[in-house]
Amino acid sequence: MAESFDETRPETRPVPIVKNPQPAVDQGRVAAVIVTYNRLAKLPKTLETVLAQSYACDWVVIVNNNSTDGTREYLDGLDHPKLDILHLDDNLGGAGGFEHGMARGYNLGADFVWIMDDDCYPEERALEVLLRQRNKSSQSLGYDVPFACSLVKFIDGSLCEMNNPITTWDWPRAYLDGQNSLLVTECTFVSVLVPRWAIEQSGLPLGEYFIWFDDKEYTKRLNRSFGAGIVALDSQVVHDMGVNAGVNYRMVDESNVWKFEKGARNQASYRLHNEGRISYALYCRRVIREMREGEVAPAVRKRMRRALNEGRKFNPQPRFPSNARYARV
Repeated sequence: MAESFDETRPETRPVPIVKNPQPAVDQGRVAAVIVTYNRLAKLPKTLETVLAQSYACDWVVIVNNNSTDGTREYLDGLDHPKLDILHLDDNLGGAGGFEHGMARGYNLGADFVWIMDDDCYPEERALEVLLRQRNKSSQSLGYDVPFACSLVKFIDGSLCEMNNPITTWDWPRAYLDGQNSLLVTECTFVSVLVPRWAIEQSGLPLGEYFIWFDDKEYTKRLNRSFGAGIVALDSQVVHDMGVNAGVNYRMVDESNVWKFEKGARNQASYRLHNEGRISYALYCRRVIREMREGEVAPAVRKRMRRALNEGRKFNPQPRFPSNARYARV
């Protein structure tokens, strides 16, 4: 057995090259997890596409983040044996919703959880391909791949800018072995398949993040512990978000600063506590530079700098599905 390692990037995990790896699981019970908040206009289409998958889910867990637009009444009026509806008493944000939803899927007995937003429309074979490609890539790579994500498109068929996963330095490894998948270190929660064992060993997303970077932290956590995940290029979904744009600190204003504050605090915390002071300082410098380039209002910049400083003390730790907070009465 040989090892592959990029000496210029010491955080890279050595990948064992195994001639006869043991097969991974490509079938099992799947719990889809959909987190929703005030998107009643789009949620029904997400449910329709999830329930129409060629590989049928065993459960579809819907986490309602205390919506105020009639979502609760809509969900309570549905009659489908696979639906498992969780109404939260408070809006815990996407991070808290995925924390509770993944715990629910795990505690239902799922072998895999398949997580997504409420404006994600998976194509018919999206789940089937994720399962198959995770299995085949695991055999090619010689380790059990800890997560598999879909290729995310915008409503016009172009790349969805916010949901572009980050590839590893050796991203073609599985692809060159015949799999239509690329190795990734992180991705967003817009169609991601996570096996039960990964949740059991690494825990759940950090609900304290509330919104933004909770998905990146979680998949980076899995990558650090178990190796790279994959993006399965033939598993495709549409993300029906309003504007096709990624995070741009030049565009922060009074209307959206609350989201950018959370994201800045979360990423600053992750960088400092997992990558060190240099990574934290470089991130802070980037945020401040981009805000200056965008001529962001001084009051907004002040709030953002405060959020970056909050990241120093903010350091939540993972919880596990056995925690009593996830018990259903």
